[in-house]
Amino acid sequence: MLPVECNWLETSIKANYMLQLAVAQYLGVQTCLVDPGLRPSLVNHRVTTAAINRLLYSPSFLTTFKRVSTHHGLNFPLKFPSALSEINFLSMLSLLNFASGYRVPLHQQTGRGAWDNIRALLFGLYLSSSTGQGNLLSAKGMQTITEQQIAGLMSVNLHVEKQHSEIPGLTVGKLGGPIYDLVKLITSTLRETGAILETMGDPDLGTFVVRALKDVGTAKRNTDPNTSVDVILSKLVGAFPAFQDMATVGSQPVYCFKKALFLIHAIVIRFGSSTTAPFPLPDTSKIPVFTDNVLPSMLVHLGVIDLSKAAAHGLHTIFPDAGDEAKINSLLALPQAPTDTEPKKHPPKEGPVLNEEQSYILRAAALHACEQIIEVARSLDEDSLPVEHRWIRSITLPELDLWLWAVAKDRSDYRELERFVQRDTVFF
Repeated sequence: MLPVECNWLETSIKANYMLQLAVAQYLGVQTCLVDPGLRPSLVNHRVTTAAINRLLYSPSFLTTFKRVSTHHGLNFPLKFPSALSEINFLSMLSLLNFASGYRVPLHQQTGRGAWDNIRALLFGLYLSSSTGQGNLLSAKGMQTITEQQIAGLMSVNLHVEKQHSEIPGLTVGKLGGPIYDLVKLITSTLRETGAILETMGDPDLGTFVVRALKDVGTAKRNTDPNTSVDVILSKLVGAFPAFQDMATVGSQPVYCFKKALFLIHAIVIRFGSSTTAPFPLPDTSKIPVFTDNVLPSMLVHLGVIDLSKAAAHGLHTIFPDAGDEAKINSLLALPQAPTDTEPKKHPPKEGPVLNEEQSYILRAAALHACEQIIEVARSLDEDSLPVEHRWIRSITLPELDLWLWAVAKDRSDYRELERFVQRDTVFF
């Protein structure tokens, strides 16, 4: 089986042209397609139709997709006084939806991963907020937040123990370590965003987002379903650095915008079933996946993305046993039956630490691979599929994204799979 055309950087730009327009309009980036002469080193990755079919027909996919792809993590044990209040909470959750590079130290301190820790932080910010200067989810409150407040709400320790420089056997606690770095990133993101909101005259991020949503009604009259997404995306990316998830790789721009796209779809999930939504909602059925470190790592482990020839950027060795056919077949099979003795839980193992360029290449790979999965699913012969499996032909990108993200936690052998790490980023 020949590999699907696989210039991931080019595909991530061409397939998500709306992202280019958003950046160009607000940040002055030229909207040009990738030069066909793009360096060959960025093309030596493969996604084959055979690998995609193996995934789609696998017992793991067939038995978990419908159940797991609804696990979006957006049901909150909170009673919001208004739609605006909930939109502000969702917006702030999306703004701070990063910390994946600190998954292991977070597990070591709190027993929870990045997403669960960020959700817990937002619950704390929401419940501890009052009004005016005391509302930590307001533009003014965000600017006053301190690292100590964030650490307290997250229940984390910002100190690391070090040997005293002069007294043998004595250790002292000093500010530092990966959790301190994360808390500094969270604090600076909140302060920066709060200052921008105040400059624009918005009392909170939710107000900004609702104003953008009101422009969706006009955009919906356009025949392109992505136009309504463009409206919100362009405003978010144009206004806030924490949503400007993009980089240049090999002289070519790569746009991911994971957090902004996540926010837009989260709003549709929370308000899409309401017959009286207080604002127009965009069509997110064809929205790109919210590419982070989980999606590309899982797609490599499940045999969809082949890195064996990606030597130029050192990616061919980051998951040494990823190409092991026996392991792939085991992961795609049904999970082993649980034993009577529950295994003792341990913090996850740290995955390979990548630089920014490597990270964006893999994230662009996931964008491309997911779009290819949907294309292959759509092309399946309905008559050749058992009736109970014909739903495969109608899966969407958001559903595929949620399945990959949630199934990574659904099985013990999946939870043990390494995910790549990029620290010092506020984008995922």
